[in-house]
Amino acid sequence: MSTIANYFKLDELNTSIRTEFIAGLTTFASMAYILFVNPTVLGAAGMDKGAVFTATAVASAVATLFMGIVALYPIAIAPGLGVNAFFAYSVVIGMGVKWQTAMAGVFVAAIIFLVLTFFKIREKIINIIPQNLKLAIASGIGLFIAFIGLHNAGLIVANKDTMVSLGHLTTPTSLLAIFGIIVTFILLSRKIPAAIFIGMVMTSVVGIIFGLIKLPSALISSAPSLAPTFGAGVTHIGDINSLQMVTVVVTFLLVTFFDTAGTMIGLATQAGFMRNNEMPRAGRALMADAVGMTVGAVIGTSPTSAYVESSSGIAVGGRSGLTSVFTGIFFLIALFFSPLLTVVTSQVTAPALVVVGVLMAKSLRQIDWEDFAIAAPAFLIVIGMPLTYSISDGIALGFILYPITMISTGRGKKVHPLMYALAILFVLFLVIIAH
Repeated sequence: MSTIANYFKLDELNTSIRTEFIAGLTTFASMAYILFVNPTVLGAAGMDKGAVFTATAVASAVATLFMGIVALYPIAIAPGLGVNAFFAYSVVIGMGVKWQTAMAGVFVAAIIFLVLTFFKIREKIINIIPQNLKLAIASGIGLFIAFIGLHNAGLIVANKDTMVSLGHLTTPTSLLAIFGIIVTFILLSRKIPAAIFIGMVMTSVVGIIFGLIKLPSALISSAPSLAPTFGAGVTHIGDINSLQMVTVVVTFLLVTFFDTAGTMIGLATQAGFMRNNEMPRAGRALMADAVGMTVGAVIGTSPTSAYVESSSGIAVGGRSGLTSVFTGIFFLIALFFSPLLTVVTSQVTAPALVVVGVLMAKSLRQIDWEDFAIAAPAFLIVIGMPLTYSISDGIALGFILYPITMISTGRGKKVHPLMYALAILFVLFLVIIAH
């Protein structure tokens, strides 16, 4: 025990193994929903839900254990809710790309990530993209995820006259989703730990009671096989041979870039880890994310990112990497609870998507709305994602307009050359999509 305490510097951080265990369990409970939401989202792209469940648990465990043991931070990592929506709804369903090809895009992005992280280029690139556009991307993804959640719940439906409209709120499945959303909102408003997970459990139980959800055949079983998804991203790497797929890879990079970096800085600030406005061991922390993304791409899941739910573990006293070690172990234990997947329907996961959308939308307040040259491209990113049903299209609209508005206000020299290159890339991307 003393060896563990010394390695993780528990005394120095004024914590204990018991506290770290509770923190690790709290963080896991707060983000366990991804084990069931991710298979639902990627399942929409035609991927095997059982294999995605296993891949999600394994990739999360590997990345989170790396974070704990190597980077020594109480920050958990799992497939990101947002970039998985981009994978399924924008790339596979929207662009008509096979999921195997999309996974190859994730694999290529992961390898680039590893290289950029190893040479410490990743932190530099993050600083090149204007802060206002980073905030807009986070907010836009939030609106997009919430829109998907409301649609899955049956609350928003297609309408040939008005494009979209309110669904039939009195249907039993929609009422179940409404119950889940309200309960989850109440739990979060009261700052109850693991609110999203508890909300999903309560919704599932109510669904079972009223016969809307079938009981699982068992609670525990061996982990589902990875065979349907394992290696698909590697064997289809030759499919990355068009500008469209290059842009997809760039978008995977951009979205995961900002998501993880922003979350890590926010969590490090909350826990008091920041030193002179910098995060110690930032390279190791980013490497944990890169390792998780690479492992996930090989075994069959969308890109990983740091989870803001780690704040729940930090809030109950988690201060060392031991918190992440415990969280990683819980992800491995969760592998044997796959039968519960049948209980987690789209109505059960809808509240999680809507709630995460609300949490991500708070970035809107930090955008400089007074400077129209910045506000306009930021707004296009935010509104573009849900209205085009595509994260990459939203980013493209904003990144194309940004250099134009900056040049028109005499600030063209303040725009980094990379931003001009990205603008040209996105113009070509939209032209290809149009054809």
